[in-house]
Amino acid sequence: MRNSISRIRGRSRRCLLTGTLTGLLLLVSGSPAAPEPTGGALARGSAYMGIGVLAHDGASGTPPPPPRASQTEGVDVSSHQGDVGWPALWGDGIRWAYTKATEGTYYTNPYFAQQYDGSYGSGMIRGAYHFATPDTAGGAAQADYFVAHGGGWSKDGKTLPGVLDIEWNPYGDACYGKSRSAMVSWIRDFLNRYKSRTGRDAVIYTATSWWTECTGNHAGFGSANPLWVARYASTVGTLPAGWSSYTMWQYTSTGKAVGDHDRFNGSQEKLEDFARG
Repeated sequence: MRNSISRIRGRSRRCLLTGTLTGLLLLVSGSPAAPEPTGGALARGSAYMGIGVLAHDGASGTPPPPPRASQTEGVDVSSHQGDVGWPALWGDGIRWAYTKATEGTYYTNPYFAQQYDGSYGSGMIRGAYHFATPDTAGGAAQADYFVAHGGGWSKDGKTLPGVLDIEWNPYGDACYGKSRSAMVSWIRDFLNRYKSRTGRDAVIYTATSWWTECTGNHAGFGSANPLWVARYASTVGTLPAGWSSYTMWQYTSTGKAVGDHDRFNGSQEKLEDFARG
């Protein structure tokens, strides 16, 4: 049953980008539904980590399983998954998770408590992410909203730093109507405010192609902010400028229980060190 749901969810992600979500949701009646499009456009709040990867970068395979001593498996979830079966994911070897907490300054994930607390309760190290919408509010304002609604950090060894999910705009222009320099300034404002509020540098989630198009492949964040790169392929490929290595890699959107699967570039011990800061 879980495999069937994953296949449906995988198809639904592609359909989200072409405006056919309503028909597909009928196939999964009874499952938590994403907000329906209005006026032919995706409803605000519906975005999730990696929403544009398949459409813009495609998929070209998945990497072979690595030894657990070198990489640690994780997942990322949003309201699209509803209540997640965390004990089953733990049994499948998932050891960390990120939950969408917020989007812009207008949306909070209604499943956040079950997903964020549930992953922790199963034994996972967990964190929260913010889907950025630079066309709706400033970077500092969105960082404040994120911190106020689940995006904080504590040095307990079980809480990962917050993530800025900055990628294709599912609601309009890919770069949110911003020039490259304006986008870099917006990202800097978010990161600076998050650091001042939490004492921790946020992780940047992005895809190399989006980063190149919308920031001009800006190289100024790699020294402080860990990289979570999105690429659905057998290798991680070229990284954005400024980073010589990645901290996390979202490598597929078609996992057997939860679609989005990720790898932390290190052992479980290194993951715990990363959580502590």
